[in-house]
Amino acid sequence: MYSTTCRTHSFGQKAQEIKRFQPKLVQQGVAVDQTYFYVVNNHSLTKHTKTDGKQVAAWEDTTGLLKHMNSGVIIGQKLYCTHSNYPNVPMASSIEIFDTATLRHIGTHSFGLFPGSVTWADFYKGYWWVAFANYSDKASAEGRDNRWTTLVKFSENWQQLEAWTFPDNVLQAFSPKSTSGGTWGTDGLIYCTGHDKPELYVLKLPERGSTLQYVKTILTISEGQAFAIDRSRKDKLVLYGITRKDNYVVVSIVE
Repeated sequence: MYSTTCRTHSFGQKAQEIKRFQPKLVQQGVAVDQTYFYVVNNHSLTKHTKTDGKQVAAWEDTTGLLKHMNSGVIIGQKLYCTHSNYPNVPMASSIEIFDTATLRHIGTHSFGLFPGSVTWADFYKGYWWVAFANYSDKASAEGRDNRWTTLVKFSENWQQLEAWTFPDNVLQAFSPKSTSGGTWGTDGLIYCTGHDKPELYVLKLPERGSTLQYVKTILTISEGQAFAIDRSRKDKLVLYGITRKDNYVVVSIVE
């Protein structure tokens, strides 16, 4: 299924747990800003203090229009959550926008039908970077497996500019699922997770060609799913991740 020419995994770093919190429900991922972390569930959100995990706000979709929110990222005073109709086909996706102060829903951007389900998004150097996942265990549904997973670069006004595939060894690690979380690091590298494994894959844009270049794998405490880098920590790489089987948000540091 995959070529054998792709570089194998290089384990050079490991995350060490700092602390953990146990909200009532932890399904899909977590976002973080300077003071709070935000738990993303299929169709609800909760906001918590970073000091003791106390819940200070909550939001739940009461319209039935949202099916499967996947991840979130804080940009300014807004929380951008990716959303798809997974596992339905044809795949349709959107980004749902919330006010971080109140968790009030304040906007949406629809991708409509797209060759993949949006799982994570980030805004970096004036552009949107959005991952659209495909799944090998859903190959029969639309004729695609997880090799069709794509990172797409959009302008600030959502004009599609470029796109890249993922390296073979990372796709093998994702399999049969796909990428569930991702973000740009302050070091100019792309950090992403799969669906289940406690691993963080570090990638970079290629000098040529259309496939992201594999850099290394970081072993994590939290399982796959959507995670966040705490950008308020300038000195260290601090991660917020989840273990959804027991509803934990895990804070760790990469040494």
